[in-house]
Amino acid sequence: MKTKNFLALLLLVAAGNFAKAQQTKSLTKYVNPFIGTAPLNDPKVLGYQLPKGWRSWAGLVYPGSSLPNAMVQLSPITAYGSGAGYQYEDSVIYGFTHTNKGHWNLCNIPLMPVSGSHEKFSSRFSHKRESAEPGFYSVYLQDYKVNVSLTSTLRCGYHRYAFDDNTGRQILFDLGKANNRVSAWHIEQVGNALQGYQEAGEGRIFFYATVNTPIERLENKEDGSKDGHALVHLADKGNSPVEVKIALSYVSTTNAKQNLEQEIGAKSFDIIRKEASQKWEATLSKIKITGGTAKQKQLFYSSLYRSLLWPALRSDVNGEYTDVKNQVVKTGFNYYTVPSLWDTYRNKDVLLSLISPKITLDVIKSLKDMGDKTGFIPTFFHGDHAASSITGSYLRGIKDFDVPGTYKLLLRNANVEGGTRPFIKEYIEKGYISDNEVEKGEVETKGKAGVSKTLEYAYDDYSLAQLAKALGDTANYRILMARSKNYKNVFDKSVNFMRGRSAETGQFIKNFDPEHPYYEYMFREANAWQVSFYAPHDMNGLVALYGGKKKFEAKLDSLFTVPWNPNYIARNVETMIGQYCQGNQPDHEAPFAYYFVDKPWKSQEKIDYILNHLYGIGKEGLELSGMDDAGEMSAWYVFSSLGLYTFSATDPQYLVTVPLFDQVNWKTSTGKLLTIKHVGKGRKLSAIKVNGKTIAGYFVPHSLFTNGGVVEVITR
Repeated sequence: MKTKNFLALLLLVAAGNFAKAQQTKSLTKYVNPFIGTAPLNDPKVLGYQLPKGWRSWAGLVYPGSSLPNAMVQLSPITAYGSGAGYQYEDSVIYGFTHTNKGHWNLCNIPLMPVSGSHEKFSSRFSHKRESAEPGFYSVYLQDYKVNVSLTSTLRCGYHRYAFDDNTGRQILFDLGKANNRVSAWHIEQVGNALQGYQEAGEGRIFFYATVNTPIERLENKEDGSKDGHALVHLADKGNSPVEVKIALSYVSTTNAKQNLEQEIGAKSFDIIRKEASQKWEATLSKIKITGGTAKQKQLFYSSLYRSLLWPALRSDVNGEYTDVKNQVVKTGFNYYTVPSLWDTYRNKDVLLSLISPKITLDVIKSLKDMGDKTGFIPTFFHGDHAASSITGSYLRGIKDFDVPGTYKLLLRNANVEGGTRPFIKEYIEKGYISDNEVEKGEVETKGKAGVSKTLEYAYDDYSLAQLAKALGDTANYRILMARSKNYKNVFDKSVNFMRGRSAETGQFIKNFDPEHPYYEYMFREANAWQVSFYAPHDMNGLVALYGGKKKFEAKLDSLFTVPWNPNYIARNVETMIGQYCQGNQPDHEAPFAYYFVDKPWKSQEKIDYILNHLYGIGKEGLELSGMDDAGEMSAWYVFSSLGLYTFSATDPQYLVTVPLFDQVNWKTSTGKLLTIKHVGKGRKLSAIKVNGKTIAGYFVPHSLFTNGGVVEVITR
């Protein structure tokens, strides 16, 4: 009997320890940086058969080491000129570069441990001897017989090369290569260190690197040429791994050296790796989830990780940076790249502001700095969505910047031709932007993307109007709010589609196929179906345009059920549910639109399908349904899986959906706790309670992130 009791006690203790271990499991272990590196090939998912030689524009992410919003992204290169430099299906590595975004650019300062004589520089590798986690990457290079380990700080990369044979070791600085065209490069030896620069795309990137092994000689091949490279020959001494500590700077080699001394100094590889892991653990731990499957947890934390990598830091530890006028300045804040606003304003920029408000503040200051020197706040690719991101941040409490000066620049964006908004004069005069009518449009037909611009400018006008209202500028508020209705001017009620208008006649364009996608004719990377549900600032007005809730619902049903024509192939318009495209951004609000006809469960069906079938797909679970686009695709997953979505990112409120998880505990930037509970077993939303009280409607206010609180999502 005593034995039985003792065994029972042991089992209880073991169970308790297991439960405790489960609760304290490092959240970084859920992150798989390889998700999104594999190609999406299934025509049933894509919507069409990939033409020969095409790789789908899905994922385009990198598996290497980076800290949140860092200057350095240290990652392997398997194909220059590819989206992020790394493709999971490849079997050869050409080097390890120090900048990345996943947009066919960057991939600067390639290094590679090599040995022997060379006709080319590359090595085979196997995924069996490759691993990655936040702040760390490792791979074995079969041809050079060297195990590579990489970690990083904000501005520095740390390489560790364990050669099987310690004779004839070399380090390749393949400075003639990058994902942007290299126009110049230089390297020189300074004692047992190396310094220089590479000029490609973003301008001149300086570096300073130290090596823990004596340098025998530096061999320069065609210094400065795109076909050139440099080889660092190391002395055959010692059996310890070769370690390279390298820092970047967009200002000078002197600053790069200072970055290295302050961020790494005498710290070991293992300490830097541990610090990187701790930084990610602290960041990911701001949101803790209970329930959900192992795969859902992996996808959630992998998506949260991906959401927090861009924009990237560009100022040095001493505060200096090179501005848009190519002048070295120091302003007292961290300087960042322009966010990928066309993609990320929808959700990711809001997520960044909730997780890291100080970074968002500095991003806004950086945009203002660029605007002061060019006359306009910049955008990325299309639209003027700094209006949404900056206003949304302001309305969520981020206000410690030059608000009047920033507002003045945004007003210039909205009114002055030649800046951020192309064709703004026509937009103001006509209330829409036209396109030249063509007899037969092709995917690549050139145009103004007049419909997309009109829709996006209308939303941007609404966004800026909210800032005008907050600042008491009644006159501009009224003007901008009137302009925010311009989306109606490209809606053709005879067919219930957004449709291009002729530059010649002002009438709707005659040759019109709502299923045909275009890159910039009438629509930007979309077809009429995919843009016709976009008016996030005025959904009730949009519903009325369609003739009321029943007709809107019927049209929305058709969006998800009208079959995609497999002959319509536009790279980037991929992963289809009917005509809906999850693989690109223009219709990412559409699955939520059923809320505006009081059918939230129909939205939930679409959201659940996307969450469960279009992320982490394929045989190995490493495929995404489209480009991550600097974290937008990932942020869509984060918000949708948590049960709060930024339907109109400008507005400080969140649309409530059904979480994938039983409970979410979100430690807010104010130190409060926001808890989201899923009450019930079903997926059909029946009620929403905030702090114990049932609310009307489907939105909850941002004040929950300021004061904390409990949101109960009750389902049947």
